[in-house]
Amino acid sequence: MATIEYRVEGKLAYLVLNRPEKMNAIDAEMRTELWRALADIRDDPEVWAAIITGRGKAFSSGHDLFESFSDAKPSFDDLYGLQTQIYKPIIAAVNGVCLAQGCGIALSSDICVASEHATFGWPQVKRGMSSVSGPAILARRVPLNKAFEILFTGEPLTAQEALALGLVNAVVPPDGLLPTAERLARKILENAPLAVWAMKEATLRTLSLRQDEAYKVANLLLRQVEATQDAQEGLRAFREKRAPVWRGR
Repeated sequence: MATIEYRVEGKLAYLVLNRPEKMNAIDAEMRTELWRALADIRDDPEVWAAIITGRGKAFSSGHDLFESFSDAKPSFDDLYGLQTQIYKPIIAAVNGVCLAQGCGIALSSDICVASEHATFGWPQVKRGMSSVSGPAILARRVPLNKAFEILFTGEPLTAQEALALGLVNAVVPPDGLLPTAERLARKILENAPLAVWAMKEATLRTLSLRQDEAYKVANLLLRQVEATQDAQEGLRAFREKRAPVWRGR
């Protein structure tokens, strides 16, 4: 059985972590397959958005502790880097336990929807380990004192606690999780893909820039999108009072 289930339906990619018997713990095989699936999302022109979720009771319990950390290739920082350089929208549908590297994947997504049963945490200190995603991602998303509390204690957050901290966009009943993620994806797919991707790219590329530099980068991307066929189609559809037909070019 593949450790990643991957399919594309109507411009939407589904990436499912698929080691349910191991709480979707991430081993070398899954890392390799995850890398390939993320690269396909990035490179396939027929993919305009993606949903990531887990099979069974867990989103992912994190790194498989039966595997050496030093042998991890591609490394988790490689995976996080790849995921955050994909300018297509990625929605995480967190269906259950989400720990350590699982949290890294969820928080490297653009929108996160959680089941009421989901839990989030970085329990590495309980196993004598440190973390990449906790210091590098969590600590940039929540107040520093809260990040330290979570990372120092290793105690999990409930879905509602994650919502209160702004780590997730919504908490829904388990049977509503994937439908909620799909509704969000469909709303995104109603819009011009190149414009959506430019919105994401402009945002991510300007986060660390001075305000005046951010304006220049965002304006450059705006001009690139303005020259596309889809931009012309959007204006024509507006004038003709009809729904636009996007081509992704």
